[in-house]
Amino acid sequence: MSLTPSGRRTAAAALTAALLVPLAACSSGDDTKKDTAGSTASGTASAAPKANLTVLAAASLTDVFKTAGAAYEKSHPGTKITFSFAGSQELVAQVSQGAPADVLVTADTKSMDKVKADTGTPAIIAKNRLVIATGEGNPFKVDDLKDLADTKVKVVLAAPEVPAGKYSEQILDKQGITVKPVSQEPNVRAVLSKVELGEADAGLVYRTDAESAKDKVDAVEIPDDQNAIATYPAATIKDSKNAEAAAAFVAWLSSPEGQKILQDAGFQKP
Repeated sequence: MSLTPSGRRTAAAALTAALLVPLAACSSGDDTKKDTAGSTASGTASAAPKANLTVLAAASLTDVFKTAGAAYEKSHPGTKITFSFAGSQELVAQVSQGAPADVLVTADTKSMDKVKADTGTPAIIAKNRLVIATGEGNPFKVDDLKDLADTKVKVVLAAPEVPAGKYSEQILDKQGITVKPVSQEPNVRAVLSKVELGEADAGLVYRTDAESAKDKVDAVEIPDDQNAIATYPAATIKDSKNAEAAAAFVAWLSSPEGQKILQDAGFQKP
């Protein structure tokens, strides 16, 4: 039996509800006036109603968003934020299938564009760039991208459908370098983990990922003219039951307080 789009969305929401913390019922006012990322301009405690928010966020935001979430909850008493981190392609699939959530933040604009019918207008909150992560002390003396083609070096990359994988493919192709990875991972944090655990000798990750594990991995910088810039858009989800509170959080990510947290973690200005 073929389900209508509405039926698929309802069924998917029921299946995914158990994976996410249930959202508290909260009046959102006129949703048609609050479906864009910037519809609550100030993001202040007085402007944001109390709510339980679920934020779907790219895996590379794991550490910084935990810090940001704690700061936001402190300045917005009564608001609770639950994060679900994964590869952007997985998050987009969840939104398309009707997963109950309030905010989506991806690691590239192409992923966000795939669900533009389901989200408000995105706001770019940060940028990032790639580095080569190696084992501590860089035992294989990986100095640049060309060294990743050495068959003696076990390289791990993010899968091609993942933003980090797309960026990796882009910069390697630009330099005419062919790399045969020992594995392709579902998100950039899985790439980092492989290097941390010694299951790979090197991998391409975001600079902020390498910084978060600097006691376990070394980071080899990639020159600007060989690198790619990762862009992070954030948007509210139109089916959110907490539209006003969701818009306030997205706006806060672009505020001086939100930007300081992101940039202190190594992210670049949007």
